[in-house]
Amino acid sequence: MHDARTLLEMGDDAVRRLARRGYALDLTPIETLFTRRNSSIKSADELRAESKRVAREVGRAAAGGGDADALKERARDLKEQVRTIEAAGEQAETELRDLLLTIPNFPADDVPDGLTEESNVEVRRHGAPRAFDFAPRDHVDIGEAMGILDFARAAKLSGSRFTVMRGAGAVLERALASFFLALHTGRHGYEEVSVPYLVNRQTMTGTGQLPKFEDDLFRTGVADRELFLVPTAEVPLTNLHAAETLDAETLPYAYTAWTPCFRSEAGSYGRDTRGILRLHQFSKVELVRICRAEDSRVELETMVGHAEACLRELGLAYRVVRLAAGDLGFSAQITYDLEVWLPSQETYREARPARTRARSRPAGRPSAPAPRTARAGSPPRSTGRACRSAARWRRCWSRTSRPTARW
Repeated sequence: MHDARTLLEMGDDAVRRLARRGYALDLTPIETLFTRRNSSIKSADELRAESKRVAREVGRAAAGGGDADALKERARDLKEQVRTIEAAGEQAETELRDLLLTIPNFPADDVPDGLTEESNVEVRRHGAPRAFDFAPRDHVDIGEAMGILDFARAAKLSGSRFTVMRGAGAVLERALASFFLALHTGRHGYEEVSVPYLVNRQTMTGTGQLPKFEDDLFRTGVADRELFLVPTAEVPLTNLHAAETLDAETLPYAYTAWTPCFRSEAGSYGRDTRGILRLHQFSKVELVRICRAEDSRVELETMVGHAEACLRELGLAYRVVRLAAGDLGFSAQITYDLEVWLPSQETYREARPARTRARSRPAGRPSAPAPRTARAGSPPRSTGRACRSAARWRRCWSRTSRPTARW
């Protein structure tokens, strides 16, 4: 979440930077709410000071046997005024926070200009797409013919955009996840973490999923308890250190986790509806690095290298693309997409994004410069989806996959 004072101090520069990603920043409501909140705090402090002074006068009047009724009435009136002003200040604070939570992150200065994926810039390629002397079949045809993907029974169980993996398909999913986890923990130095798949609203807000993407989330409710199914392991991994003060000398922290991910894909109607490219539930191996703000770019490049290692080990042809400002995710400062060649589509498709984000107020508070997490796209943290293990990597196997550290 942005800091209101910082946005107001930046002024036109904040407006310009966010305009690069197609967001029209209006500073007027921010300034209004910021002023209201601060004015309430100041007025409440002044009234509390006056209340204490009156209370002392009541004590002196009582000790001297004088009439303190008027002073007592004044004290009661001051306390009521404080309560009223505090309530107004809290309301302004809530409205300001809700507004700030809707403002996307600043794109890094070296992110390409442009509002669509057509403006994305290819950074490098690895491997040559394999040539076939026949027309390659896609993963749906191959998976159903081999009996390892069962979309019909998945639809019977849960509706559209689900799949059942059977036999060698289920084994492949588990094997890929195990391979990625072993690679990242053994070679790249990540700590494997098993995290809850259900998290609370505060946790979702801490990584930017709420309030912006509430329609894309699956929510549960038992009695008065509200929990959300995680859309990515980045959410619980990053929030492991929420509200903690971190010793900068111990950074970076490197975490990996294999979890199911749940997304309604509310804004993707009609896109990639065939097969396992865009499911409501898929498995993913996530990478998260928590580091100092000034180290976030180096950590991001490190994480991209770790994501690329997965693709190279599998012998897949891929390219690395830097996204344009207007194609960045809500919380990202800079994002690299790793796109794998799909023979059946004769094109590269995103297999795993890697991004870095910097938050004005990160979920964790470091003792030195604010730490960040890197995820093949995140706040002073870097995150990457090591591979959407099963679903995504199986897609790689038959044709493609998608990085971030989610496959």
